[in-house]
Amino acid sequence: MENKGKISFKPGNMLYPLPAVMVSVADKAGNTNIITVAWTGTICTNPPMLSISVRPNRFSHHMIMETGEFVVNLTTKELAYATDYCGVKSGREADKWKEMKLTPIPSEVVKAPGIGESPVNIECKVTEIKKLGSHDLFLAEVVAVHVDEHYMDDRGGFHLADAEPIVYCHGEYFDLGKKIGKFGYSVKKKT
Repeated sequence: MENKGKISFKPGNMLYPLPAVMVSVADKAGNTNIITVAWTGTICTNPPMLSISVRPNRFSHHMIMETGEFVVNLTTKELAYATDYCGVKSGREADKWKEMKLTPIPSEVVKAPGIGESPVNIECKVTEIKKLGSHDLFLAEVVAVHVDEHYMDDRGGFHLADAEPIVYCHGEYFDLGKKIGKFGYSVKKKT
């Protein structure tokens, strides 16, 4: 491939790929919804924390503001259609649980349900909200994690790759492809 050099591109979010997650929420009255979020990430190990960014005009935003809780549900190739639907369809117009045949499961600590079909449900409590402009950043502590036993091995190891997780990259969804290395493989001594 010929190197044609670099061109200047308008400033914007070009940090891709990102995890495409479905965030389940509930308000104080017990109404629930699912929103797809790609602006998410790990921010701290101890205490375990993550962040999500949500536009204030999104239907789920007021629910997070009301309760200070949400569940991050990891997505898979099998959940790709529902992931997209829950990101483009508003909870004001549709019952996403019903439309996508998703199963709300009780959480252990928070009131928002997890998504039964997701291989990982991460229960979170908001610790801080930063109003940034187009999005509000919710910093949250992870208070419970549930994993699908189907992806556990006999030694207690969890194999998320077997669930075929997906990522979001500049307007498109992708599966992860094949493994090319393991953490630390670049410095591992050859035997």
